[in-house]
Amino acid sequence: MFPIGDDNSDRTITPYVNYIIIALNIIVFVFFQGMSGDSAFTYAFATVPKEILTGTDIATTQILSDPLGNQVALPLQPTPVPVYFTLLTSMFMHGGIAHIAGNMLYLWIFGDNIENALGHRRYLFFYLFCGIIASLSHVFATKLLGQNLLIPSLGASGAISGVLGGYILLFPRRRVTMFFVRFITHVSALWAIGIWIVFQIISGLGMLGGTDTGGVAYAAHIGGFLAGLILIKFFIPRTRVA
Repeated sequence: MFPIGDDNSDRTITPYVNYIIIALNIIVFVFFQGMSGDSAFTYAFATVPKEILTGTDIATTQILSDPLGNQVALPLQPTPVPVYFTLLTSMFMHGGIAHIAGNMLYLWIFGDNIENALGHRRYLFFYLFCGIIASLSHVFATKLLGQNLLIPSLGASGAISGVLGGYILLFPRRRVTMFFVRFITHVSALWAIGIWIVFQIISGLGMLGGTDTGGVAYAAHIGGFLAGLILIKFFIPRTRVA
């Protein structure tokens, strides 16, 4: 069950910033990551928790076991920018076609409504702040839960989670069109995003139990969502709140 559209009847501005963010994600994925084929670029600009915690660039090759028990080499590359800058660059990279397609679908559907409510500039900073907080949530959760600090994370999921947090607070009853198996139905945003929240919580329990979560940074999703819930009140124009 996934969303395919929502009610945009009250939109008054063209969401240029949202379009640009989507375009940047696609450009980075296709031309810089080589559609996930350029591992050197990906490992150089992804967020590595240990680099953020120590402020030190790490270039090493570690051997990990995938869920099937196969040995996988993870070659961390030198980062040509300060390591803290990867908190931003990692927001525009993805691990595969399914990863970027799912993220951009959610951003396309829900981002324009938030930009319409905040305005172009406020929306840009809201999106970036949520993404950075999401990445930091993953870094500190990785440390606190005793997980591998050298496994890099990347993706727009954390920032988009912040968009969903703002959306559910501003538009809880907004009609969202959902595709379910072979049927199309309409539900409120509260239900549509609520399903996503439940999935993140259940999946994140694997982290708390110390089990494999498939390399997905669920702490970033949850942290980004909570950031969106909190920050939206600070970014919304005063006239909109009134």
